[in-house]
Order: sequence, then structure tokens, then C-alpha cells
Amino acid sequence: MLGFERITFDSNIMGGRACIRGMRLTVSLVVNLMASGMSVAEILQAYPYLEAEDVNECLRYAAWLTEETVYPAEPASA
Repeated sequence: MLGFERITFDSNIMGGRACIRGMRLTVSLVVNLMASGMSVAEILQAYPYLEAEDVNECLRYAAWLTEETVYPAEPASA
């Protein structure tokens, strides 16, 4: 999926939500922890089975989901 090798979807795990490497740990949890002020080091300490690249890919995935495309306005017809 568009270069996200660590993000997985399985309807039997967390209801099919975006998870990290098939674990019961969602991308949204990691992004929310970072948004709440936790550092990557603190997250890795709290979840020792995670790797720094897992956290980075969560952020890349969240950025990809919120990507915007801006289209120039059409000039008004005279």
C-alpha cells in the first residue's frame, strides 16, 4: 500500500483499523501519544516491542491521510 510496509489491516485485529505490523497497536494510538507530547523515545520505552521506524511510519501514514490537493480557481467567464 503506497510504500507503507509496517502498516497493516486485518479485520480480525482491532476491527480492521490501521495497525503496526499486525500487532494490536493502532496507528491512531501512536499518533495521539505524539500529539499529547510524548517523544519517540518515551513511546519506545512504553511499548518496547515497537521500533523507531514504526513510529516514523505512523506519522508518514497520518500525513498521507491528511494530504490536501489544492486546485487553482477557474477564472470567471466574462
